Amino acid sequence: MIFLHNPQATQDALDILRSGDLFDLSIIFMVVVVLYIYFNEFNKKNWGTIVAGLSLYTIHWFVEIINSVVQAVSGHALWTVPAGTSYLILIGLGIELNLMFAIAGVAQSKLLPEDPKESMFSIGRFAVPKPLAIGIGNALLASIIEIFLIFTRSFVWVWEWWNAITVFIFVYIPFFVVSAYSFYWKPKKQKSFLIIMAIIDVALAIIFGSLNMI
Repeated sequence: MIFLHNPQATQDALDILRSGDLFDLSIIFMVVVVLYIYFNEFNKKNWGTIVAGLSLYTIHWFVEIINSVVQAVSGHALWTVPAGTSYLILIGLGIELNLMFAIAGVAQSKLLPEDPKESMFSIGRFAVPKPLAIGIGNALLASIIEIFLIFTRSFVWVWEWWNAITVFIFVYIPFFVVSAYSFYWKPKKQKSFLIIMAIIDVALAIIFGSLNMI
């Protein structure tokens, strides 16, 4: 089997998985900041912004659980966090990254136009909706940031075929594009989506957790 990086990263991540040895109290501050951001949006009744944040967050958890299952089945996850985190929740998810993704959708929503049909680029008769362009643009930015991360000790792409292009297509486009469009959905659709994703995430966590696969 060919790997892009040292497969030892998998074992390094497993060695600190859900260990309290590295825990840093700064995490408590980060949690409060995330809560403040959501409470502020709640007080302003910015429901679309809250949904945009939670839709990205629930998809994020789904992807991270699947990554853990890949590790359990194949022996190596697609990405791992072998160092640099004060608490590793899942093999590819440090608590700092988790809190960042909790507000990534909220941050993106501040760029969205009031009208989802507003165009950003026009080529002849073809126009790119601004929400789509913003979602793909943020997905591209996240992929570029991830390229930087793999040159550190804190983040590793293990499989040779997993790279900036695959993470852009299969992870970040769903994250940011769905988040962008969920901002405009009708309340019923917003609630249904969040409930369904939450049920899926919890069910997968319980099933694979009971099987010691995450």
